[in-house]
Order: sequence, then C-alpha cells, then structure tokens
Amino acid sequence: MNQEASGKPIRSQEKEKANGVKKEEEEEERRKKKEERRKKKKDEEDEEEEEEEEEEEEEEEEEEEEEEEEEEEQEQEQEEEEEEEEEEEEER
Repeated sequence: MNQEASGKPIRSQEKEKANGVKKEEEEEERRKKKEERRKKKKDEEDEEEEEEEEEEEEEEEEEEEEEEEEEEEQEQEQEEEEEEEEEEEEER
C-alpha cells in the first residue's frame, strides 16, 4: 500500500500539494495584475496632471504675450501722440 504516516494515500497528498501550488500561483498572478492596474492608473493620473500643468503654462505664456503686446501698443500710441504734439508746437 502506498500510504504515509498520515494515513492518506500518496496520490492524494500529491494532489493536495499540486492544488496548493496552483492556488499560490493563481494568487500571485492576481497580485501581479492588481499591481499592474494600480501602476497603470497612477501613470494615467500622472500623465493627466502633467498635461494640465502644460496647458496652464501655455495659458500663462499667452496671457503674458498679450500683456506685452498691449503695453507695446500703448507705448506706440503714446509716442505717436507725443510726435503729433511736437509737430503742432512746431507749426505754431
């Protein structure tokens, strides 16, 4: 008879051992998949955050450019007004 001291046949013990190994492998696979999902989600969140920051930076740059253009226009207008005033004074 093929039995160990536990009283179970050796084949039953081998099946239990194989099932235990299989369950451990399945659990490890589930852990890996879960970790991959977490990592993927975090990567996506990081990417979204980075895109939002880039958009904000672009908007700030555009606003700065617009402000600079407005300042230049105002300076140009002021210069033109001063030139006109000088011309008027010269004509007098």
